[in-house]
Amino acid sequence: MSDSELCPKFEKGMQLLSKRWNGFIIYQLLSGPQRFGEIQSALPISGRLLSERLKDLEEEGIVTREVFPEVPVRVEYALTDKGRALESIIRGLEKWAESWVGLE
Repeated sequence: MSDSELCPKFEKGMQLLSKRWNGFIIYQLLSGPQRFGEIQSALPISGRLLSERLKDLEEEGIVTREVFPEVPVRVEYALTDKGRALESIIRGLEKWAESWVGLE
């Protein structure tokens, strides 16, 4: 299939979800807003890479970053409406993997 046959929006969506750790971060945030440390402790990812991916997802409008003016400062990450719209895709992939992906 040549590049001209690909739907550019589909291609961008696939690139977004296939970027390393993005799918896992979105999956983690499906359970609700979380602090950086909570996300990091749930995934085997370095803080630097997690920070980079969260910034990427924020720029894409998938994740929001909310800073609470407390002492110490509290920062929470949550899915936007655009991010929550990915739930059916993420859950569908989860269901498919449970049925069809073997752990050989």
